[in-house]
Amino acid sequence: MSERQNIFLLSDATGETAEKTVAAALTQFRGKDARVRRISNVRTKHQVYEALDEALKNQALVVYTIVNRELAQIVHDECDSLGLPGIDLITPLLMRLSEFFGVSPKEMPGLLHGVNEGYFSRIDAVEFAVKHDDGQETRNLYKADIVLVGVSRTSKTPLSIYLAHKGWKVANVPLVADIDPPEELFSLDPRRVAGLIIDPQRLMELRASRLRNMGQFSRGTYTDYENIQQEIRQAKRFFRKQRWALIDVTGKAVEETANEVLVKLKLK
Repeated sequence: MSERQNIFLLSDATGETAEKTVAAALTQFRGKDARVRRISNVRTKHQVYEALDEALKNQALVVYTIVNRELAQIVHDECDSLGLPGIDLITPLLMRLSEFFGVSPKEMPGLLHGVNEGYFSRIDAVEFAVKHDDGQETRNLYKADIVLVGVSRTSKTPLSIYLAHKGWKVANVPLVADIDPPEELFSLDPRRVAGLIIDPQRLMELRASRLRNMGQFSRGTYTDYENIQQEIRQAKRFFRKQRWALIDVTGKAVEETANEVLVKLKLK
């Protein structure tokens, strides 16, 4: 099964600007495989529902630039009800310009669904997750509401982004064989950290799929079953020693795993 992540772009015009913006952002994620699908001229409710049904099938991130307020409202509400992460690219800019010029824009997508301090907090949380993905900026781990730790291919990134969309500042840190975890991890409140584990057989399949998508052959310790078993055993011992919550991601949708993280960390 392909591990390529999907991004759906919805626009009531051509969507070219949104596509260029997303393409520019993706350059900061080397080695991450994303399929971007642009859906232009979205101007009816039926088109919105149809596009989001397809996005749900692909567990996609939904990025939208829709000026019509009613349609922007529908996209926002449908993404929430379906558990899809959604980003309105144009509303934050319009809000800041409105503050700068001291006047309201003639047409403001997202106005009906309350673009307020809470909305911008979610935007900040997503930005935090992106900056602190895959062990980046570990000196700022203390600023995170939640820190996820796990070996490669345990859904750390999609889980971080999903939780960020809900307003939580999330950082994730990989466990890499023969490399010591960052010192900052050990000074954190253990009640804010979750260790991600997965069935070894499933992890082997995910890693092999990733290599195939990158045009490489499955070889070495990265996809060796016995080595993977050892990785998982060591990760479990490490998590228990630190008194971190253990979250098994095997066969779970990202929203199900996210809910378990919040429950076990007593944030819900």
